[in-house]
Amino acid sequence: MRLVDYLHQNARLYPDKTAAICGGDKISYRELSAKVLERSSSYRSGQVVPFRSSQSIDFLITYFAIHQAGAVAAPLEKDIPENRFKEISDILSSSKVPEGTADILYTTGTTGKSKGVMISHKTIIADAENLIEGQGFSHNLLFIISGPLNHIGSLSKIFPVTMQGATLYILEGMKDLEKFFQALDCPAQKTATFFVPATIRMLLTFSGERLSKYADKIDFIESGAAPLAHSDMLRLCEVLPKTRLYNTYASTETGIISTYNFNDGECIPGCLGRPMSHSKIIITSEGKISCQGDTLMTGYVNDPDLTTSVLKNNTIHTSDIGEIDEIGRLHLKGRETDVINVGGFKVSPSEVEDAAMSFPGLKDCICIGVPHPITGMALKLIVELDGGMRLDKPSLARHLKGKLELFKVPMLYEQAESIKRTFNGKLDRKFYNSQNI
Repeated sequence: MRLVDYLHQNARLYPDKTAAICGGDKISYRELSAKVLERSSSYRSGQVVPFRSSQSIDFLITYFAIHQAGAVAAPLEKDIPENRFKEISDILSSSKVPEGTADILYTTGTTGKSKGVMISHKTIIADAENLIEGQGFSHNLLFIISGPLNHIGSLSKIFPVTMQGATLYILEGMKDLEKFFQALDCPAQKTATFFVPATIRMLLTFSGERLSKYADKIDFIESGAAPLAHSDMLRLCEVLPKTRLYNTYASTETGIISTYNFNDGECIPGCLGRPMSHSKIIITSEGKISCQGDTLMTGYVNDPDLTTSVLKNNTIHTSDIGEIDEIGRLHLKGRETDVINVGGFKVSPSEVEDAAMSFPGLKDCICIGVPHPITGMALKLIVELDGGMRLDKPSLARHLKGKLELFKVPMLYEQAESIKRTFNGKLDRKFYNSQNI
């Protein structure tokens, strides 16, 4: 069965159940199924359909209608420039994609050029089953989506919700926290959501006490796309002591691989849990993470050379560095392309950033490498502080010396008005590298 087949099954089994809510609109499974069938006549089998994503019920109708027609969905950024939209459309119109391809998802390109990742219907079902098993998606769940639906972090939550006949609540981002709490107030036995780490920190900073009032209603929260600071993990456990809180290892290329409930009494930083039933993790001799299983991409559209450089023998080879502990849990240690060589010592900037995030008043930060005449490279920490605060460099350095080995403590410090992140929460390292700071 394809995901759209589960949608129609739900329409037969639970016709009046609310499938999705967005703003003041809601749609039942019967209505959604009918609209999908009606719109599917606009597409033809084998066609690749680029379209602008939106946080709307109409996105769901379009997405499922494309699948219903046997076509391939290529959701793009809502605000993508017209010339770029046309460029991608021209490429996709002449591209041959493997049979069984469901989606082409364009990566954010924070570490290189944007790439079109081909995802199969088989992969979508495997991702859904991994999430259902690993995080407990259920039929009576209301799942709140606030992130862009053209990226795997939020799009992938449509998969288990549809398979289980649960309900989606779609938000236009998290700038208006009041709307998020309105979603939590929606009648539902259980609620859950997915947040990037920057959103979790914002919630804890501005609405932690209010969030705690929903401790009995929030079934689980998943975090992904970037490492979650250990200080934020501990604080979230305090605010929501009964809620399952997950860190997940996933990417567009690998699919949903493993997850870890850090509200387990241990709250282990960097832990991403055991691989789920459709996935397998291998640590190479170089310490890199490789993934196998049914959740992997088919390849990059129109780029066989790039595909074979990453996907070999049904194995995705990542540049993430990790290890498996004695009970089979994955621990992420950083990314090879991010590692900074300081006088022969290899430093993962995410480790420095995690240590810095527990400094009082520090709102966000990024650790980068800058040229140095003696060590070749030196560490520089750029920080964003709470409004009105000024950076006390000696105090921050002492704080880091209490948490890190000496060679990992930055030599240079700078205060910035804000730290650049991509819209899906990742630190924009590409921007800082291009600035040659």
